Amino acid sequence: MKRQRHHHVIYPVTMKERLYTIVLGPLIIVALMYLVFALYPQFAPSGQAVSLATITIAALHTLARLLVAYALAVVVAVPLAILVTHNTAIEAVLLPVFDILESVPILALFPVIILLFIQFNFLNGAAVFILFLTMLWNIVFTLVGGIKIIPKDIIAAARVFGLSGFAMLRRVTLPAIVPQLVTGSILAVAQGWNLIIVAEVLHTYIPGGTSAQDLFGVGSILVNAAANAQTHVFLLSVTVMIVIIGAVNFFVWQKLLHYSQRFRFD
Repeated sequence: MKRQRHHHVIYPVTMKERLYTIVLGPLIIVALMYLVFALYPQFAPSGQAVSLATITIAALHTLARLLVAYALAVVVAVPLAILVTHNTAIEAVLLPVFDILESVPILALFPVIILLFIQFNFLNGAAVFILFLTMLWNIVFTLVGGIKIIPKDIIAAARVFGLSGFAMLRRVTLPAIVPQLVTGSILAVAQGWNLIIVAEVLHTYIPGGTSAQDLFGVGSILVNAAANAQTHVFLLSVTVMIVIIGAVNFFVWQKLLHYSQRFRFD
């Protein structure tokens, strides 16, 4: 069986490709990490202080934060993208504003966000909010691009059949942006994983903070393991994180990418 190609997007189809995606790829990365530590014994591990079960539970806590932040980002991004493309006047005003907001370093805002949420003793909220901001603009701009490439003859045909307002949105706009939503979501969640260490290790942003204020998650375990030279814990944490990312990619994103192809305009 040959690979299926849809608009230059290549998906693993054969059993060999699927096994590589979900098993061999992550294992190769982990094996390379073990090799680096073996070649440089000065980074040799101290005793393993955290069990695999604890790391797995921590990774699930991290995944839950990412999912909540992603859901919020989608809920906000879809109406923002529709609003900014509603007419040229709104686009001329809002799009540059969105571009500026996207360009502002998230880490520059993090201390202010933490100080705000710590007043309510809701540090989990601070982590989710910073992840939400990280994901939001990836989705907004991909959706704006998706709306702009809807063929004008499709819109004209829909109007001929009497579609307008919410009916146009439900039957034309929302289905048309499904491929871009999936693509933007993949980029957004990947960005969230990149920031998870910062989002969970909060004490460095709190005046007089201690590690007890860090959130329980794979990101904070990674930082503590690195700080305490617990290489085995560090490698186990990375392994669990890679497995989760690989599983989500294989069972969620690849399926959604396949599904979204039916909404593309040829």
